[in-house]
Amino acid sequence: MGARNERLRWQLVSGMLRTLHLQHLMSRYSQRTVMAGFSLVNGGCSIALVSFVALITQEAFIFPSLGATAFILFHVPLAAPASPRNTVYGHLLGALTGLLSLYLFGLHDAPSAFLTGVDLPRVGAAALSLGVTGCLMVWFRVPHPPAGATALIVSLGLMPHPEQVPILMAGVGLLLAQALVINRLAGIPYPLWRSQPDAVNACAIRTSLG
Repeated sequence: MGARNERLRWQLVSGMLRTLHLQHLMSRYSQRTVMAGFSLVNGGCSIALVSFVALITQEAFIFPSLGATAFILFHVPLAAPASPRNTVYGHLLGALTGLLSLYLFGLHDAPSAFLTGVDLPRVGAAALSLGVTGCLMVWFRVPHPPAGATALIVSLGLMPHPEQVPILMAGVGLLLAQALVINRLAGIPYPLWRSQPDAVNACAIRTSLG
C-alpha cells in the first residue's frame, strides 16, 4: 500500500508539472525534493484560495482542520478518507456533534475555551464530541481523520453557532473542488463522490507500467 501510494503521489506531481510545462524540474532535482516542493506550493495555494474567499466575504470559510483535509486530498487522493463522500460526511458529523455537545453541557452561549480556560463542562463537551464523531464515522463507514479536529473546534467554542455550519461546509466544498480539478489535471481519477477501489487498482497498474 505504501509503495502504491508513493507511485500515485508521484503521478500527481509529475502530471501537474507536465501540465504546467515544468517537467524539467523532475530531471534537475530528486523525486523527494520535487514532491516536497509541490506539497509546499500546492498546499499553500489551496488554503490561500479558501482564505481569500474568507477575506472577501468576512465569513469563517477557513478553519484549522481544513489544513489536515488538504494534506489528505492531495497526498493520498484515492484513499477512502480523501473521497468527497467521507470528507463531507466526516466534517458534517464533527460539526453537528460538536454543537450537540455544547447544548448538552450548557455551553452554547459560553465564550471560547481559549478565552476563559477549560472547566469540567468543557471537558465533557470535548470528550463527547470527539468520541461520538469517531463512533459515527465508523458506524456509517465514512472515516475522515480531520473531522475529529472539527468536532473539537466546535465543542471548544471556536465556531459555536449553528449558522456557522453551512459556512464551514462551504469551505470544505471549495477545497474538494480544488482537489477534483488538480487531481484530474494530473491524470488521477479522483472520485466525484465515493472512492472506487477499481479505479485505485487501475491507476496503480497504469502508473507502474508507465
